[in-house]
Amino acid sequence: MKFLKGLALTLLGFLLFLSLSVFGLVLTLNYTILNPDFVVSELNKLDISSLAGELLSQQVPKQGEFMAGAIDSAIADLEPWIKEQASTLIHSGYDYLMGRSPNLSLVISLEPAKENLKESLRKAILQSPPPELQGLPPAEQERYFNEFYQNFAGEIPSKFEFNESSLSPEVKAGLEQAKQYIGYFQLGYKALIGFILLLILCIILIHRQVRSATRGLGTTFLTYGVLEYAGIFAAKYFAGTQLGQLQIPASLQTWLPQFLSDFIAPLQMFSLGLLIAGVVLLIVSFVYKPHEPSF
Repeated sequence: MKFLKGLALTLLGFLLFLSLSVFGLVLTLNYTILNPDFVVSELNKLDISSLAGELLSQQVPKQGEFMAGAIDSAIADLEPWIKEQASTLIHSGYDYLMGRSPNLSLVISLEPAKENLKESLRKAILQSPPPELQGLPPAEQERYFNEFYQNFAGEIPSKFEFNESSLSPEVKAGLEQAKQYIGYFQLGYKALIGFILLLILCIILIHRQVRSATRGLGTTFLTYGVLEYAGIFAAKYFAGTQLGQLQIPASLQTWLPQFLSDFIAPLQMFSLGLLIAGVVLLIVSFVYKPHEPSF
């Protein structure tokens, strides 16, 4: 009987440890990649204007540097608007993928952006005119800018409209499949919580003693917490060294470490919580004194 009891507790303890490991990863994804607020928060931390300037400096030829500076200035002015519209787009997309909205539809007016862009371009070009405009009267420079902007703005639509009818059949099929997978993921997330609670209950019922039950659970929690927390620390260290070697814009070099830290924060808090819980349960197992029956 003791052998069977020990075998059952060993098996349950292993399943609990494995379930906690899987749950930590699922918890991280649920609070980060599958959380629109997290995505928007990380986007807001990205310096879009600096990133755009760095990318433009690599793409625009030397003779077009004045235009790169003008566009860079316009993007800096538009950055709050860009992030606001991106937040709307992200939340709308997540509502559809999570099944909270039956349809995928989003319409964004680009007129405010076009007006802001026009003023930013005028200011940048007229204050620092290209070589062919230098020395010309202000009226001639203004006429040149108006002609240039009419041609430039003609390529920009008045609104951005995104819905299911504008998607190809392949993309629509991919989105439907993504919705299905996310639904399975959410169901599995809840089922895993229930399974972990069931394992803990079974371990308690088999022990049927406070000291042995708290010691067994405390050992499992502490072991997982220590290993997971040490793994996170090592991952952050090695990831930090690797990120510094990537040939990417400086703004991304600054943003990526913070993103990595925010991404693994739920797993870090989960492992730290179980580590503390394990220590508490082990202390209880040693200080608890069972009540002796009175005669």
